[in-house]
Amino acid sequence: MKSLFPHSATTRDVTVRVSVSFLPEQSEPAKGRWFWAYHVRIENGGRETVQLISREWIISDGRGGRHEVVGEGVVGEQPVIEPGASFDYVSGCPLTTSTGAMEGLYHMVSSDGSAFAVDIPRFPLVAPAVTT
Repeated sequence: MKSLFPHSATTRDVTVRVSVSFLPEQSEPAKGRWFWAYHVRIENGGRETVQLISREWIISDGRGGRHEVVGEGVVGEQPVIEPGASFDYVSGCPLTTSTGAMEGLYHMVSSDGSAFAVDIPRFPLVAPAVTT
């Protein structure tokens, strides 16, 4: 059985799971535009409440170009995740190539005030081959 979230990484009892989908209806390959949606689930497997403060993404395209995205929170939120709970969100990524990858870090603070970074697993962005 294929996992709903095939890409995952765990740091300090926080697991980040990612699934990705190519969106042909939002892509225009003839104009050099491909678009993916990615669904992230952040699970708190620890004993302390954590809050996601900011994110750092590294987006690579099929030509080897790298684009860094740094910002507060995710989808306009800085979610607080209780022990045993999770937070899900969906976002998107456009590229000018039909392949690429994403990876990064979430910067978290636990209820004791300690700050730590959580790995976002690297995941591929691959458009299906178009047959003519």
